[in-house]
Order: sequence, then C-alpha cells, then structure tokens
Amino acid sequence: MRISSHFDAGSIEIVAMNSFDDIQLRIRRDNASDFAQWFYFRLQGAAYQPCTLKFLNAGACTYPQGFDDYQLMASYDRINWFRVPASFDGEVMTVEHVPLANSIYYAYFEPYSYEQHLNLIGQAQGSGLCQVTCLGSTVEGRDLDLLTIGHEVESDLKIWIIARQHPGETMAQWCVEGLLNRLLDPQDPTSRALLDRATFYVVPNMNPDGSIHGNLRTNARGANLNREWLEPSPERSPEVFLVREKMRETGVDLFLDLHGDEALPYVFLVGRSGVEADSPRLHQLEHSFGHYLKLASPDFQDEYGYAETAKGDLSWAGNWVGHEFDCLSLTLEMPFKDNANLPDDDYGWNGQRSLRLGEAILSPIYAVLGGLRD
Repeated sequence: MRISSHFDAGSIEIVAMNSFDDIQLRIRRDNASDFAQWFYFRLQGAAYQPCTLKFLNAGACTYPQGFDDYQLMASYDRINWFRVPASFDGEVMTVEHVPLANSIYYAYFEPYSYEQHLNLIGQAQGSGLCQVTCLGSTVEGRDLDLLTIGHEVESDLKIWIIARQHPGETMAQWCVEGLLNRLLDPQDPTSRALLDRATFYVVPNMNPDGSIHGNLRTNARGANLNREWLEPSPERSPEVFLVREKMRETGVDLFLDLHGDEALPYVFLVGRSGVEADSPRLHQLEHSFGHYLKLASPDFQDEYGYAETAKGDLSWAGNWVGHEFDCLSLTLEMPFKDNANLPDDDYGWNGQRSLRLGEAILSPIYAVLGGLRD
C-alpha cells in the first residue's frame, strides 16, 4: 500500500499507514501560508480492501464547517470523478471506502490541472475568435494568460471575467471552460450577438503557481490575491498588479470574479453594495443579472449567500473594480459540497455542473448588456 502526491496540485501529509483500516493523514497547509483545506493524493495497492482514511486535522483547517455534510471526490482515471461518503466529528474526518482498482485518486474537489489550463488556452486560440497574450509573469515565472475575444473597438462594451484567485477553487476554471466553449461557438446566436457589441477579456487562472503547489487560497509568496486589489505589489502579488494595469488600459463595463465556497451548498452572487459611488442603476443591474441567471440555470438561487460583511473593503476584487470603474461588478460563488438546490448523490457539484453554469452565464450577460453604460 502506498500514498503519493508528487504531481500537479497534489497535497497531503502521511501520519501513519498501520493497515488498510487505519490510514492516518493530515491536510497540508499552503506552501507559504497557514491556509489549509485542499487535498489531492493517490492511493495504490488497496484494490477491494475496506479502507479507512482519517484526516486528523480536518477540524483545525481553515474552514472546518466545510467538512459538515461533505463527501470527498474520487477517480480511477482522473477524468471521471464521483463522490465518496465521509463523516466528521468536529475534529477528524473519516472516510470508509473500498477501491475497485489498484490505483485511485482522492481530492477535495475535482482538480483542474495546469496541463488542462494550457490545453484550454490552445483550444481557445485555435477557434480563430480568440487572441492569447501574456500579461507578464507570476511569482515563480509562469505565464499569466489573457484571452481577448471580440473586435476590441472603442465602442465595444468591455467585459472582464477572472477565475481561480484562490487556486483550490477549481470549479471556477471549469466554469470558465464552459463559458468559453459557448462564447467561441460560431453557431451560438447568443455568443454572436454578444460579440457584435462587446469584447471579452478572460483570465482563466489568476494563480498558476498556487494551483500547481496544491494551495487552497494563496500564491507562491503566501498572498491571498483577493485581498490584494487595493495595493498590489509586483513582488508579492504580480498577478493582481498585472491584471489591474490591463484593466486600466481597456476599461471595464462588467466584471465577474468566479469562486468556490467551502461551507455553503449553493450557487450565489455577491454584489459590490457598500462601496462608495453605488447607484440605483447598478443595484438594478445586479438584481437583473441574478434574475436572468436564475432563468438560465436552476442551479442558481438568490435566497442564501453571505451576510453583509467585508463590503466596502477595496482590497477585494469585486469591490475595487466596481469602485474604480463604476461598473456592474459581481462575484459568483459555487459549492465544494453538493448543490442543495439540485442534489446529486453520485456526483454532487462537480466540474461538469460548473462547466454548464459557465455556459448559462452568457444569457444574463446578454440580458443586461444594454444597461451596462449609463
């Protein structure tokens, strides 16, 4: 029996492997910070054996409530992922599972690898509708890729979409993939109508370093990128610094920041209410966007979400962009758990459902297009 995590986004600490029914693990912290929640590892040599995996420090992780009513994800081929039941007593998360093959992967959520990211960039460019540019380098020297889709004329509305500021929130990049699949489909009438009037600027992965390290929330220097927008630094948070500079060059009429939430089992939106220069027009646009997203996807709901906390904090992307450009600025959250709106015992919320939500997002964008500029 063997456990390994020396691969893209792999992360776990082995405490003891006394027997198949006593595998003791610890969830590793981000490489340069104290955030801990993400795990992804491979178990070999346990085919048809009743295995008990104990995550000893689950209750000491960043979001222990994220393990309440949680089922971890598993795959034999890293393509098809399914849910495995878990129990959590407030301190230890325990998983009892019988692998049906000699090699199985377990993860906090369905991963989205850096190779998938590069393939996504290549496929988008191959559509003939997308231009790929490198905004600059991350802390560890990786490319920060920007996809530009549209005519880039001055009269175009400027729509910015970013994902994976928090690298462990892989559902965000699955969502981008779905959005791009539809936006780059020349036979889709909504996409064609959008690209007649708007240029899209998409950053599919804001945090490539953290993604490869298997971090939950931070980049390679320990910066939580979604707390860096007021004063980003080229040394500590070049990813935010570079995107902000490009935004100032292009302007922004609509901003979407895609995320995942550990505790809440819902898809929901967070607006920018509470920041200076709010207006009735923008509040109405927020309401309209949510209304049309609910029509486009039953996975979305507007009853549950965050309490009114941290609003007005310009270190958050949604607040800073909304304030800087006086535009419609929204954060979309998706669950790590199953979506309580439409539960699925086998798969829960996963990559494919995130992808389908990304496709649906184009409909509310189209619906509010006419009101984005005052």
